[in-house]
This record gives sequence, C-alpha cells and structure tokens, in this order.
Amino acid sequence: MLDADPRLLSAGTPLRVGGAVRRIVERKGTDERPVVRLEGVDDRSAAETLTGASLAVAIADAPALGPGEYWAHELEGCAVVSGEVAVGVVRRLVALPSCEALAVERPDGGELLVPLVSDAVRSIDVAARRIDVDLAFLGEG
Repeated sequence: MLDADPRLLSAGTPLRVGGAVRRIVERKGTDERPVVRLEGVDDRSAAETLTGASLAVAIADAPALGPGEYWAHELEGCAVVSGEVAVGVVRRLVALPSCEALAVERPDGGELLVPLVSDAVRSIDVAARRIDVDLAFLGEG
C-alpha cells in the first residue's frame, strides 16, 4: 500500500482507512486539503472517528508514473553511492519546502539529506536498488 498522495484521491478509488477498505464516493477540496466522502461513512459522527487516520492506496490502483518519477517505497532501502564510494541507505523521503529529499542513513549512524535535484542526484536505478549522488555538490567531497 502507498500513503495516498492527494492526486490519487478520486471518486471510485479504494482506500485503506481505519483498518478497512472503502471506496471514495466524492472528492472536494484542494490537493493541500482534500475532502473525501467514503462509502459506508454516512454521518458526521462516523466521519469524526476517522479524523487523522492514514489513507493508503493499493499499488495496483496507483497510476503509472512518468520517466524520472518514483514512488517513495521504490527508493527506500536503496544503496546510495558517490561513484564507487558507499554513502549509506535511503531510509525515507522527507518533504522540504522547495523539494523532496532522501534521508540517507550513513554507516556511522548519522544522516545525510540529499535533495532530489539533478545537481545532487546523478542517477537512480530502482531495479539495481542504487542511487548515485554527488558528494561534492552536497559539501561532503
């Protein structure tokens, strides 16, 4: 399951929410503050029990991504290198104000944030589970 990106929240989409799978009946609001009406949630008190619940979409129901686009779960666990130098492992993606960044766990237990911009990331090979970054650009080389 993928954490539901607001762009995935459209009528008919099945979601896992509150321990159950429910279809979206209607979507309003914006991508920043989506408002959805769910199948089987027919009154305010039922809706309030789901306030703050995580919404997840099955990977099979997610749209295909374009070239150079990745789901967070595809990058988590990838080895991060700079050429032949091992840098660490991607533990999660972090939403920063200007872009997303890879939170890379270093071998010494520290963390390196790598912005997902072309100057910092040379290549991503999801199949090989390898991301090549430019440590010099990141101030580490």
